[in-house]
Amino acid sequence: MNLEAVKKFLADNKDDEGVKAYLGELSAVSADKVKGFLESEEGKKLMQPRLDSHFTKGLETWKQNNLEKLIEEEVNKRNPSKTPEQLELEKLRKEIEDEKKARNRESLVNKALKVAKEKSLPDGIIDFFIAEDEENTLSNLSKFEEEYNKAVQSAVETKFKESGRVIDHGQGNSGGGSIDIGSLASEVSIRN
Repeated sequence: MNLEAVKKFLADNKDDEGVKAYLGELSAVSADKVKGFLESEEGKKLMQPRLDSHFTKGLETWKQNNLEKLIEEEVNKRNPSKTPEQLELEKLRKEIEDEKKARNRESLVNKALKVAKEKSLPDGIIDFFIAEDEENTLSNLSKFEEEYNKAVQSAVETKFKESGRVIDHGQGNSGGGSIDIGSLASEVSIRN
């Protein structure tokens, strides 16, 4: 007997009680059959949306019941409540530290002003060159001095070029020491 004959027999005898009972046994759901189906690709496709929905609902319930408490515990752990004495002590420490910084800055400003005066630098902008320590402050002032002198020299040369004069750098007086002011004045048309 082949499969077609079995199918025909079952179809012809579908009203028979024995056939109905046998077909009921074949179509009965068992744990093994369900497990096998759920492990198949078709079963996974069927169950995944339901599992995701269930997980999301469970997560939301957990958040409502536990998350705020956990956040509060973590905040308290990181920022434990302090006594008024501890707060006052922190305030005093901060004031002392701020005073030290102010004294240090004042000392650095005074040192920078002294150096600026020695080097004939403008002192109105000294505050911009103050660093955390003396070494860096003096380094900043040296850089400023270098750039300032370059700018002044460039401005002087530009001014002389506008007036038609050429500056002769580094050539001293080759005449020995006497200068004829009259001839110099006639050269530059000061005196006729």
